[in-house]
Amino acid sequence: MASIDASIYEELTIFSADGERSVDLIGRAVTVRYFEDLFSPTITAQITVTSTGGAIRTKDGSLQSIYSGLPLRGGELVRIKIAGNSNTNKNGIDLTDEPLYVSKISSVIREGQRESFVLNLVSREAIANETSRVYKKFPSGAPINSHVETIIKETLSSDKEVVSDTVSNQYGFIGNLKRPFDVITMLASKSIPDSGIAGYFFYETINGYNFRSVDKLIVDGKAAPKAQYYHQEDQDYKKSTDDRILSYSVTRNNDLLEKLRLGAYASFFAQYNPNTARFTKVQDGKFSIEDFADKANFLGDPPELPQVIGGGFENIPSRIVSSIIDVGVMEKGVNKTPVNDASEGKDYQRTSMFRYQYLFMQTLNMTVPLNLTLQAGDVIKCNFLKISQNSNEFDRENSGLYMIKELCHHFDGTQSLTSMKLLRDTFGD
Repeated sequence: MASIDASIYEELTIFSADGERSVDLIGRAVTVRYFEDLFSPTITAQITVTSTGGAIRTKDGSLQSIYSGLPLRGGELVRIKIAGNSNTNKNGIDLTDEPLYVSKISSVIREGQRESFVLNLVSREAIANETSRVYKKFPSGAPINSHVETIIKETLSSDKEVVSDTVSNQYGFIGNLKRPFDVITMLASKSIPDSGIAGYFFYETINGYNFRSVDKLIVDGKAAPKAQYYHQEDQDYKKSTDDRILSYSVTRNNDLLEKLRLGAYASFFAQYNPNTARFTKVQDGKFSIEDFADKANFLGDPPELPQVIGGGFENIPSRIVSSIIDVGVMEKGVNKTPVNDASEGKDYQRTSMFRYQYLFMQTLNMTVPLNLTLQAGDVIKCNFLKISQNSNEFDRENSGLYMIKELCHHFDGTQSLTSMKLLRDTFGD
């Protein structure tokens, strides 16, 4: 049986804010959609509900609709459990031990005795993030990933699993009453793995939190891609097997002007040191992709740089970045330069700019039969047919390894699908 078949709901329950009443949404849920994103520190979900009056008995004994009788005001707990329906989805999806919470109710339509609305759901930590602040001082003598784990466990009071890649550089800072997710996202861009190419992602999947190096995600993905998919235009939609691409569309193919504006090929960093009252020397401020491209890992062939008359873009700085070096205010040796390994910017800002920008060389949207083993950050291999007459060959330029940036598992009464936004930093496999 292919996993495009109908969804099998085992539990869809919403509880009132006081926890005293609940409503079974099975039979009332039109669609359930579950989301993960490399750029999102929380998983999210949406349930589209259609119901009639008499769905719940209120405290005074009267029968009312879900919207008014529960009532829906935000913060309600929702338990979701959907059974697996194929060999690739034996365990299904289970959000009963770590339930989601209603963040808002949208698209409310009420006509006669019927109503419909969309429940927008987030994890508990997303709500805790809005009511918590990072206020303590974090010492410069500890690696960044240890700060991240401390914030998740102590500030967010989360007991979810945290998967983090080792960070080679140390960084001290004061929380300044910022939200936990904002602080961790800031730390991600300053983190340098053993490869020396900075750039981390902080995101949540169904298994917990992830503080992962972009380079490490690529290395692990190339060694063992999570899945492989094939595109065939003559494939019958309803008879699709689990490894078939149902549809796809290319949404980006290297925006050259944007890359130049962002300084992806070459930039100049003018940094001011408040201790010496001097800016970076000209020879120390230049950044070129040539300095780091041979150290980075790519999903495919190393990128070919665009050429212009008079030389390549790697020799022409297209962006000037100015900043103040963080020499610290509460560390010993404040009069020395610098206190923090990651404070100057040259250790992380240049390589992270290169790493993040190149990862978006190509982007495409793709839909496949439901695969609950896939998660944001996974690397998969896609095989696309070459556009030519009477050819069953795959296109080498477009086929190859892609990283999952966004993922949506879609469930309804007739089918179950997985749609993804995929990223790639090169052309060719």
